[in-house]
Amino acid sequence: MTAPPGLLTWLIVCPLVFLGGFVDAVAGGGGLISLPAYLIAGLPVHNAIATNKLSSAMGTSVATARLASAHCIPWKKAVPCVVAALIGSNLGAHLALLVDPELFKRIMLVILPLTALYLLLRKKDFDDPGEELPPMKTLLLSVGISLTIGAYDGFYGPGTGTFLILLLTSLAHFRLGEANGVAKAINLTTNLSSLAVYLLNGKVILLLGFVAGLCGVAGNYIGITFFQTRGSKAVKPLMLIVLTIFFIRILTEIL
Repeated sequence: MTAPPGLLTWLIVCPLVFLGGFVDAVAGGGGLISLPAYLIAGLPVHNAIATNKLSSAMGTSVATARLASAHCIPWKKAVPCVVAALIGSNLGAHLALLVDPELFKRIMLVILPLTALYLLLRKKDFDDPGEELPPMKTLLLSVGISLTIGAYDGFYGPGTGTFLILLLTSLAHFRLGEANGVAKAINLTTNLSSLAVYLLNGKVILLLGFVAGLCGVAGNYIGITFFQTRGSKAVKPLMLIVLTIFFIRILTEIL
């Protein structure tokens, strides 16, 4: 995109990136809102993805910093997960070169309704993950989840934060605050690593990404405050909204 963004681009991108930042801070999956914003505004695909990485990384940085300052990131659990997710994202990116993405989208059309159904039928509160697992089992499960979802992030990506929170609470028995903190640490790391690639290749529209990023920061800031006051009561409905948006997006892409 050689021409500078017009007024309409700013009016579309900035409010939606703010909303994406809010949703991402509470339930993950903010990219399902922010990335389409750039595409709706008319940016070429590569510029949209790259510029979204800049604004997303800014917002996620603030959310991660606030969670860290509130001692909501269990670093002993988070560090192995971050490493596993980085390895997974690298594998996923290479896998994307070999597998038809359209096939993967069709698989997601089955997985997403099942995930939503699980959320609807889930009787446990997110703040009550059940009996704590032995440390080694927790480590193996959380690393396995991070490796798998990291590979998904490298292969396709949307909804990564949502899937991380859901799986870390339901399978590894993380408490909601811990799962959210770990998911943010993973998202920040993978965002920064991919952003570096896009910056080196000149795909980021810097001014638009920076200003939109400030909107995302505001959304994340308000979202974290909302999360800390409302907790699990806000997570399930927002997760269902994110999964519905994701499902509709994939369906429209296929059709």
